[in-house]
Amino acid sequence: MTNESDPIKSAPPAAPMRFAKAADEIPEAMSIQFNQMVYDLKRAGRDVIVLSLGEAFFHIPLFDFHQTDYVKGYHYSDSMGLPELRQKIAAYYLNEYGAQVDPDTIMISAGSKIIIYLAMLVTLERGEEVLMHDPCWVSYPQQARLVGAVPKNIPYDAQPRDFEKYMTDKTRMLILNNPNNPGGFVYSAQDLRRLYDVCRARGIYMLVDEAYSDFVLDGSFSTMAKLFPGLEHVIIVNSLSKNLGMSGWRIGYAITHKEVIKRLLKTNQHLITCAPTTLQQYCVKYFEQILSHTLPQVAETVRKRGRVAKMLDELELTRLPGGSTFYFFVGIDPYPGTSFEFATTLLQEKGVCVVPGSGYGTSTDRFVRVGIGTESEERIREALVFIKDLTQSGQ
Repeated sequence: MTNESDPIKSAPPAAPMRFAKAADEIPEAMSIQFNQMVYDLKRAGRDVIVLSLGEAFFHIPLFDFHQTDYVKGYHYSDSMGLPELRQKIAAYYLNEYGAQVDPDTIMISAGSKIIIYLAMLVTLERGEEVLMHDPCWVSYPQQARLVGAVPKNIPYDAQPRDFEKYMTDKTRMLILNNPNNPGGFVYSAQDLRRLYDVCRARGIYMLVDEAYSDFVLDGSFSTMAKLFPGLEHVIIVNSLSKNLGMSGWRIGYAITHKEVIKRLLKTNQHLITCAPTTLQQYCVKYFEQILSHTLPQVAETVRKRGRVAKMLDELELTRLPGGSTFYFFVGIDPYPGTSFEFATTLLQEKGVCVVPGSGYGTSTDRFVRVGIGTESEERIREALVFIKDLTQSGQ
């Protein structure tokens, strides 16, 4: 007998829960998926050589938060970002890259990842195409799908001079990661100028993710802010995550034309409100001191990359060319399976975590991403030997 006083028992049967198609169709972020496996294995007491993390572990002292206005830090602040921090970023671009940047063309938000999404929201209509050069960071295509755009991949071995042939009447954005994660290569100033001319003529935005801008020691990096100070059809994205070793603080920024800034600001107000106030204050107060600790470690990480490159060569492991960032994109031929199968087997059988190349584009399934920012060179060498052995396992 039904108890009519019980609203749950007396209610009609519940309809099945439904979800948006876009959210169902996008995969997990490949790098985060494998890092979660690492966390699970470590909790189970397993030793894992972690070459999958997208950050370098720098030694940074904790400065005194009481030297900031920590009471103000409990509250909302400017949606554009604190003016003092935007001025610091503008000064940094001038001092490091020779680029004159107006602080009013800078917007700060809670990490560069959300800014890339916001940039797509304000520039793309549903069904328009976003071009990205493989290997491309795992979130670019999924963010495009979430805004209703269509991601299109340029094969990893295509040269910038040939990118135009992949553009159509529906192309509205070209995304470049410069320097590239995970390839480690840098787009030349000549290539950037050529691509800009093509994009500007076609009404295509160039979104250039410069998150690894300080991981270039040979002077080959050119910021779009210096090449095209008018910033028309240019959206530069950067963050404090890599250069300042502060990925957990989620502070990123855009540098772009004021008309784009206006629209980014409105969407930022509705989706984020503002980047964490107290952390922005901290960065304003200690910006130069933090850099004095991190930039030497950035340089040492790049030198470490050079030493690991020699290990790869000695083991005759192939890789994409490049000398910056703390990643390698390592070939897995003649292994017969997919990069996902390779990475899963490597983790389960050898306790080495890398990221499958399939997460970085439609043309890159014969690679895995190897990050060197967290492990010692001894453990990296041990892991590379395991990678070499697994590549040969199908012969």
